[in-house]
Amino acid sequence: MNTEAAAHTVADLPGDAQTFPSLIRAVAAAYGDAVAVTLEEGEETVACVTYRELEARSAMLARGLLARGIGKGARVGFIHGNGPEFAVMLAAVSRIGAVAVPVSTMIRANELVRVLRQSDVQGLILQRTMLGKDYAERVLEALPELDGQESGALRLGRAPYLRWIASDGEGLPPSITPLDWLAGAAATVGEDLLREVESEVHPTDQMVEIYTSGSMALPKGVRHAHGPVCFRSHTMREMMGHVPGKRVACILPMFWVGGMMMYLVPGLEAGATVVCTERTLSNSRFAMGSVLAEEDLAAMRGPKPWWGLGMSETLGPYSWGDDFRAPGRPVCAPMDHFGPGYEIRIADAENRPVAAGEAGEMQVRGYPVASGLHKIERAEHYTPDGYYRTGDMCVMEDRPEGRRVHFVGRGGDMIKVSGSNVSPAEVEMELQSLDGVHTAYVVGLPDRERGALLVAAVIARDGLELDFAVIEAELRRRLSSYKVPRAYVPLEREEIPLLHSNKVARRELARMMEDRLGRG
Repeated sequence: MNTEAAAHTVADLPGDAQTFPSLIRAVAAAYGDAVAVTLEEGEETVACVTYRELEARSAMLARGLLARGIGKGARVGFIHGNGPEFAVMLAAVSRIGAVAVPVSTMIRANELVRVLRQSDVQGLILQRTMLGKDYAERVLEALPELDGQESGALRLGRAPYLRWIASDGEGLPPSITPLDWLAGAAATVGEDLLREVESEVHPTDQMVEIYTSGSMALPKGVRHAHGPVCFRSHTMREMMGHVPGKRVACILPMFWVGGMMMYLVPGLEAGATVVCTERTLSNSRFAMGSVLAEEDLAAMRGPKPWWGLGMSETLGPYSWGDDFRAPGRPVCAPMDHFGPGYEIRIADAENRPVAAGEAGEMQVRGYPVASGLHKIERAEHYTPDGYYRTGDMCVMEDRPEGRRVHFVGRGGDMIKVSGSNVSPAEVEMELQSLDGVHTAYVVGLPDRERGALLVAAVIARDGLELDFAVIEAELRRRLSSYKVPRAYVPLEREEIPLLHSNKVARRELARMMEDRLGRG
């Protein structure tokens, strides 16, 4: 083995790892037969994997991938819920230098087509069923061209790079091969060759591509390399307090950066047990980026850190505060701390820093920030001097004890009404302070006279009926007239559309409002 080339992949301690293959081997050596990831339902353990088994099983699958032509830079998608199998898949793909593309378990057929085509995946691995969903059926619905084709030799106009699909489960169609197709090929690739492959995985190599979407944007593929993922894991392990033997509840999907980089990867590095259930957080009561009711905020209030802003492009939360909320700032904590490796500025449209007290866009650069977005020119989202344009509008507050940053709204969420900008969060906060209102979401509908018609979707508290005439009168007393919604639509909590990241899908909500108001 070429020890000089491999030196950077070998880590005596998990916290020294700079690549994922080094991390996986280090945690297996450090934590051995301790449980790494467990899937539980109630008091029952459905499946679990130890650290030693995680290394061995991912090595076997990695050798199978190599045997089937997957190597450095090849792109492999997988649809798996939280649990041991997700960890095995992420490790297997990443440790050979291929690019892991985790796909949402909530994805619909039309969305799946777009992700498969946009991501250029060569292979796709499926968990056959989860919570009543059959993912083999979903893939067949997404790609009707699969009918009559054989996995391993797929030719699909809608996903032109896709050559094979593998899944567990019985009764698979010819176009989807049993997962044993990979496992059976593993014997043709030895441990020595796997180690040589791992020795050529560098911190600068892309490791993962996370498909994400904001409340007003289409999904995009966010690229992250091995080095930044490991660096971020080291810092998140300390910030989250993950230690050997700790049970770390993974409440967010691992296919999203929150579940992967707050729980799974730093939990593994620490020697904790990452505890999963099939049902992750997907509930409008805790919708991220929205104004939440006081009792729902209280349910989320835990020990510090109190997170501020974060996104897929920054490998999770990069800011936090000493206070849980500030008066008049209902969406996130006031930020007086920023994570290692990040540099921020609040800037105007010309990327010039704004003065304290003035609103501007949060821009972030640094080692953990995404190297780019797949198939999107860097200049579309990055400034010439390397800052990522987050779209988050913030205000800097100068204090004797140091700077503090307040989030005021998403730039894309601001609604132009009669020439004036309206922050949905401000109106939502006033609505939710009224008796009988539990949650409210404000959107703008196209309007010839005003530019946008402000409308509110409102969820009443249990057992109550709302009088919208009274609500409107009270809002007129509290807000400028252009900030008062012109229409109100009562909704049940289950009707609120959510994105995979548990954010409110405001585009879909706006379309729903148009239909309910007869403006479609």
